[in-house]
Amino acid sequence: MPAHAPVKSDIYFHFLRDGFSLSGRTRLKTFIGSVFKKEKKQLGQLSYIFCSDDYLLEINRQYLNHDFFTDIISFDLSGPGPALNAEIYISVDRVRDNARDFKSSFKNELHRVIFHGALHLCGYKDKKRVDQQKMRKMENKYLDLYFKG
Repeated sequence: MPAHAPVKSDIYFHFLRDGFSLSGRTRLKTFIGSVFKKEKKQLGQLSYIFCSDDYLLEINRQYLNHDFFTDIISFDLSGPGPALNAEIYISVDRVRDNARDFKSSFKNELHRVIFHGALHLCGYKDKKRVDQQKMRKMENKYLDLYFKG
């Protein structure tokens, strides 16, 4: 393959939460791909799975030994080589509750979480306060770019 040829990356959206759909999927997939390019990460395959609180709680218990609700869990499934392959699970219920709690729109909060997961896969952390501040700054940067575009 010539050096200038684009690397094929695939972004998928899966909907396990009844009554939830996502508009503007093609534009969003293109934008998420651009986030990885801007962060200098090669994306192979990325699946976003939109689910319920209960579904994500079970994943949290089974794979992370955590017994609490969360809005997002990211799994880096990459093998050898530079391409990133991952799954990101997002609780639509938790995003809706967080939007209300943070006095934000559901659409804005959903996209924040979508970008948050991508940023985790790009190496951003959020356990320490300084890392949380950097993560929030990057989320806001990409939210601004996405909604102004």
